[in-house]
Amino acid sequence: MAAAASFDQTSRTVCVMDASGRLGSSIVHRLLQRGYTVHAAVQNHAAGKLSQSFEGLSCNIKKLKVFHSDPFDYHSIMDALKGCCGLFYSFEPPSDQPTYDEFMADVEVRAAHNVLEACAQTNTIDKVVFTSSATTVIWSDSNSKAPDLDERNWSDLNFCRKFKLWQALSKTLAEKTAWALAMDRGVNMVTVNGGLLMSPDLTIANPYLKGAAEMYEDGVFVTVDLRFIVDTHIHVFEDIASYGRYLCFDHVISCNEDAVKLAHKLLPPSQSSLPQSLGIHQQRISNKKLNKLMVAFDSKHRVD
Repeated sequence: MAAAASFDQTSRTVCVMDASGRLGSSIVHRLLQRGYTVHAAVQNHAAGKLSQSFEGLSCNIKKLKVFHSDPFDYHSIMDALKGCCGLFYSFEPPSDQPTYDEFMADVEVRAAHNVLEACAQTNTIDKVVFTSSATTVIWSDSNSKAPDLDERNWSDLNFCRKFKLWQALSKTLAEKTAWALAMDRGVNMVTVNGGLLMSPDLTIANPYLKGAAEMYEDGVFVTVDLRFIVDTHIHVFEDIASYGRYLCFDHVISCNEDAVKLAHKLLPPSQSSLPQSLGIHQQRISNKKLNKLMVAFDSKHRVD
């Protein structure tokens, strides 16, 4: 009986890294609401902020354990993963290098490698949900001619370098590194490739927006609501049938009205004026794989 209880406790303990960002902290909150014990791994400067953000919320704060974890410190990653059955991983730029530039790819790749290697060394980890980006799919000369993009497509690294799409380059290299290590070491991993996250703190400085006009014209400018992408992370973790990559978005910026609405959100009134008509662009990106999974998951877990 004691062994069974111990196993059950481990199977409901998961790690969220980095838990200090908007997405990570929201995943922590949702997991606590669902009864999980959560190891929230944050970089040192963010630990106090995370604990404060959960005070007074309707979840069991006693099941939250905050770990000071540096993605470049292998031992601190191992400490956070100890006793966990799963990991939700999303990269947050270090406080001393907050912006995406030509050097960020090396940083993000190194972090991804360390985290996946630590998972391979942790025998309780059953599944890793790796947060990536839709920008790992859309940027390529050949993609602009393809009829519909989906998870089978990858952004071209040379194309990203040529046009200084540093966020796309960094995310693509990091995800490819993670997949190579996961397959080599037998780590069960799925990725959530999210669109532009429509969070309250979204600004024009968000690196995803580099090349926004081209994304719009190509019909691949996708956005995702915070709640939807959090639900996606939970679903792909809990559904044993999930596999591979999942493009995650719930809206496509494809007409003048959409573009104007986004401009008003991102820019002050004096700068948010756009041409009278930007045209309507046909959607050329598909999230059918995710939609199928979400429908199947909801039907399995529906309460009659």
